[in-house]
Amino acid sequence: MAEIQYVTKDTLEQMRAELQRMRGVDRPAASKAIAEAREKGDLKENAEYDAAKEAQGLLEAKIAAMEGALANVRVIDESSIDTSKVSILTTVKLTNLNTKKQVTYKIVSEQEADIKSGKISVTSPIGKGVLGKLVGDTAEVQAPAGLLKFKIEEITA
Repeated sequence: MAEIQYVTKDTLEQMRAELQRMRGVDRPAASKAIAEAREKGDLKENAEYDAAKEAQGLLEAKIAAMEGALANVRVIDESSIDTSKVSILTTVKLTNLNTKKQVTYKIVSEQEADIKSGKISVTSPIGKGVLGKLVGDTAEVQAPAGLLKFKIEEITA
């Protein structure tokens, strides 16, 4: 069974729209491409047909993955988030104890993660390391760059 993913209502709607697009637009386009390639002759030596069939297989795999993800999604109400400790959908201000730099991240699901906008996945090394911590706690994070230590400065919704 796939892991439960916690998402906002907006992300759930985006996921549903993406699935609808794949089913309603991409799937018929893939079928049309296969039909057009099939009309071009011998299927044994038809690279266009093979490519269209492979693209269809990849699309079907994406559809199945999205359906599986949607089956295991739980929507979180952002207004009822507990800010006494770091949890999903909280915004946390951290101080890197090695460099003394402060960073602010919103802890989100993998689907919503976008480092450029300050959203990190709950399954990322930093996300896992700060999860459940309280203001004033120190989180040790094993990252690819080595052991990082962060002090939790502030937790907000």
